[in-house]
Amino acid sequence: MIERIYIGAPSGDSQQEVPAVQVIAGAGIVGDRYFGRHDEPGQNITFVEAEAIESFQDLHARPRDLSVTRRNVVTRGVRLNELVGKEFIAGGLRFRGVELCEPCLGLGQALSSAALAPPAVVKAFVHRAGLRADALSSGELRQGAQLECEASGQARA
Repeated sequence: MIERIYIGAPSGDSQQEVPAVQVIAGAGIVGDRYFGRHDEPGQNITFVEAEAIESFQDLHARPRDLSVTRRNVVTRGVRLNELVGKEFIAGGLRFRGVELCEPCLGLGQALSSAALAPPAVVKAFVHRAGLRADALSSGELRQGAQLECEASGQARA
């Protein structure tokens, strides 16, 4: 299930949570900082598991905040790593999982503290920081939408 949706401001300011976004095939989320850019594979949209964020925050006594990874879509009950190289449907829209969205130093710095250095944050999120995907169809994506793997037709969450 899609639990949260965020749009990143082009200026790098904090993300804005929204109930729905317009997705354009091949371009991504209208209004997002990466809309229409093709600097990296799977730059149209990023997904991350709520469980990975919450696990990190619980382990390090941090307040719950699902926006901290700066990913666009926060899912719950979906194993995103299994969607690399596969097509899937989210809220009726088609996507292709391109690659894992591995953590960068920026994420490490954003979540670091006196007790946890940026490299330790990065290490904690390796293979858990999300999925980069290409948008294959256009339309509206809403919070609460379901995700399913297109090949099997089985609901993912």
